Amino acid sequence: MKVTRIAYSAGLNGDKYRKLAEQARLLGAVRSKVWREYGSLRGVGVRDREIRGRWMSDGTAAAFGLPANAWKETLRDAVGDLSALREAAKAKVRKAIHRHTEDQDERRRLYTALRHDRWSTDPYLRRMMRRHWRRSRSRVSNQIVVRADDYRTFRLREGGDVWLSIPGLERRRTVKIPLGTGVAPQGTLRLILRSGRVEVHWQLDAAEMKSSRRPRGAGKIGVDKGYSEVLTDSDGHRHGVRLGELLTRESDHRKSKNARRASIRSVASRAREHGDFAKAERIARNNLGTVKRDRRRLRFRQLIRTETFTAVHALVDKADHIVAEDLTRTFVSRNRLGKDLNRRLAAWTKGVTAEAITNVSERRGSALTVVNAAYTSQVAPCCGVLGHRAGDRLDCTGCGAVWQADHAAAINVLGREADPDIGLWTPHMRVKQIIQQRSRHRTRLPVPDPSTSVRGANHPTQTTRSGN
Repeated sequence: MKVTRIAYSAGLNGDKYRKLAEQARLLGAVRSKVWREYGSLRGVGVRDREIRGRWMSDGTAAAFGLPANAWKETLRDAVGDLSALREAAKAKVRKAIHRHTEDQDERRRLYTALRHDRWSTDPYLRRMMRRHWRRSRSRVSNQIVVRADDYRTFRLREGGDVWLSIPGLERRRTVKIPLGTGVAPQGTLRLILRSGRVEVHWQLDAAEMKSSRRPRGAGKIGVDKGYSEVLTDSDGHRHGVRLGELLTRESDHRKSKNARRASIRSVASRAREHGDFAKAERIARNNLGTVKRDRRRLRFRQLIRTETFTAVHALVDKADHIVAEDLTRTFVSRNRLGKDLNRRLAAWTKGVTAEAITNVSERRGSALTVVNAAYTSQVAPCCGVLGHRAGDRLDCTGCGAVWQADHAAAINVLGREADPDIGLWTPHMRVKQIIQQRSRHRTRLPVPDPSTSVRGANHPTQTTRSGN
């Protein structure tokens, strides 16, 4: 398994950044040319070495004004992106083929033609690829790809931060970038320029990371994602409890900040309407910039990722088998929740949570099972019936017990792992029918004597209605 590491420049002066930005701009033109000329049927089966040889023979490469290694790596990277885009479309076409015919021989023929890029001669495959593989363009002009043998790292003093030296636009002249880390990058690097700062991305094997050798727990545990916390497990423990505070604070800040920016923008618009273009340009230059905004957004994303990955690591410390809900499903309509809550939920980082659960469990060797999460937060685990949900409170309509909704959902998620009737792709309406049928069956069973049952022994975290 490969993981991506990111290092950031520290104290990079403006002249170096301008040189890197100019190089990235020229490389962006190369990337755009690749997407424009080979992002369609013409690029199917074409390798980057063929394009490179063609450009060097017809004089195209000489017009780039770039070092050879720089534009060659950008060409290779762009061709790889196009290939990945085609393969993603092929995955969707394979599903369409399965639905299109039940003839095994016909399926095999279509699968083979798709795999060997002979789909352009088949009318059905050509139509499906045209539907799922949309031609696009690249406007990326802030990236520099550096080959593993084309840069060097060094330190000014022992134990100090790493410096990165990469080739510049001038022959035999390098640009030295100070990094805010003591870990030296390795392999092929991708430099991304954002708001006066350089991000250095590289990949390494997960086995080389310290967290991969971190011991994991034992047993199986179910988890439910949340807003106020990253995850709640089936033991009732909450992980990543600062998530809700971070999301709410950032969402409210953006609301007030964008309102003030809108007022300033209206002043500039009125000035432009009255012919005062100097005032409008002055406002746009001094009051409507995006550098600080972009830096704050980057810091916010880093905080969210740190909180999320820390929570998942704590979860793996407890168990070596995680049962989680399918986080690829979309949300239901939230119009009834109000504008403020809808705005905060719109920033819900379930994609980061899904990435963290998948990557950390794979890196540390724990098993991960994804289950159908329909109605898990609405079923009371004590009686298995649909309860009454009000905020974080779930009232059981069978015995009157009161559950914390996220804890109940985590218990139900754990139970779904061995449920023979509810699969990952079972429609939610069918799930509801199954739950209702099971609850009706339970009501026909003899009711146990309450004096001989100890509800708290099986559900130690629940409370009864009378206790509230």
